[in-house]
Amino acid sequence: MGNLIWHEYARYVSLTATVYTIWASFWGFYYRKFFWDFVHGIIRNPGGIQPAASDSLFVSIIVKAPVVQILSMLLGFGLLALDYPAPFLKNTAIHRSFPIRIVLLLLQTFFAILYYQGTNGAIYSFIAALCYTRAQLNGEIMPEAKDHKGRGGRA
Repeated sequence: MGNLIWHEYARYVSLTATVYTIWASFWGFYYRKFFWDFVHGIIRNPGGIQPAASDSLFVSIIVKAPVVQILSMLLGFGLLALDYPAPFLKNTAIHRSFPIRIVLLLLQTFFAILYYQGTNGAIYSFIAALCYTRAQLNGEIMPEAKDHKGRGGRA
């Protein structure tokens, strides 16, 4: 058995979480719901849970105008370009930096946990951030590509 390469595992989890979060923010445009409305919410019959007046900021940036969903989608596209990677980011210091990925994944977790559709993506993003943290603590480095010689070591 070999050793687990944490940054590769974290990359796969991050790609999955980011695609899930982009898709969830797309659906968050159409079905706008503040996820944490049950904390201070008031139960009305009919109507279900109505958010409390103290949650008006979140209702205005999630339900009335989808600001959080837009920010989550833009951040997701940025992380997707970083993790896949986009051709202009390949072999750069940004692409090989674990702390940048950790901060961006935690920011994605924060945005995605606010709206209803993004909760699973937030959980996966948090797990990916923890895996990148583990890779950083283990001293793993992301090697540079070898002159684009192709797959499998063929010349």
